[in-house]
Amino acid sequence: MAFVLFFLILAVDQLTKFAVDAVFLPGESISVLGSFFHLTYVLNPGAAFGLLEHARWFFILAAAALLVVFCCYYKRLRRQDGFFYYGCVALLGGAMGNLIDRIRLGVVIDFFDFRIWPVFNVADVAIVLGVASMIYAIVFRMKD
Repeated sequence: MAFVLFFLILAVDQLTKFAVDAVFLPGESISVLGSFFHLTYVLNPGAAFGLLEHARWFFILAAAALLVVFCCYYKRLRRQDGFFYYGCVALLGGAMGNLIDRIRLGVVIDFFDFRIWPVFNVADVAIVLGVASMIYAIVFRMKD
């Protein structure tokens, strides 16, 4: 099941980015739900909120390190609470989705735009939900 979740996140992330890249020009935006939600094509050279702009190699190495750590601890992770385990899988899937962009393009394609928050993508959603799931497991479900 974790394998399916990982590749589903990766596939949806890459397919949506491919579609945005095929239909939009960078900077182009269309309203989907009035002034509430737009699709806006942004090429993001940094992390969330534009932090560490142009630190491409840092993000590539960090994502590669995350993959190595996940693989090294995979057997132990599988025995953890499901919220923690699948949270790790979602985090890894999102990180790998953005890693593909950084290697291929040097930047990350973002497109979900609520205008009150920085523009983001499917991989970013997976990372946030994965971390939230891990925190939930640590705080409420895992016993010493």
